[in-house]
Amino acid sequence: QVHLVESGGGFVQAGASLRISCAASGRPFSNYATAWFRQAPGREREFVAAISRYGGTTYYADSAEGRFTISRDNAKNTMYLQMSSLKPEDTAIYYCAARATSVYDTSIRVAGTYDNWGQGIQVTVSS
Repeated sequence: QVHLVESGGGFVQAGASLRISCAASGRPFSNYATAWFRQAPGREREFVAAISRYGGTTYYADSAEGRFTISRDNAKNTMYLQMSSLKPEDTAIYYCAARATSVYDTSIRVAGTYDNWGQGIQVTVSS
């Protein structure tokens, strides 16, 4: 298992940028493909972005493409999500997730395929 802790959330105005981080501990971080999901009040948890074990391949939801950038630093056991041009509809609790896999298919966008989760961090974007 890998333990995940998010940080860097907060309250920003529309159009602003924000970077959130996910620090991992436990088993080697490079064993895991990792992702960001988010959940807004009254809505299901949704995929935001994912990154392969060594960062060579990234995946984005349509809502994140072009505005968000996922990255990771395995030497620091940390994953990042740089968010720009934030919109009020980006308001949600953001969760980092990890799964031990070398398979990269559409399942990387499915929350149920991840077995390691952080506690989540609030990001609020005001209009």
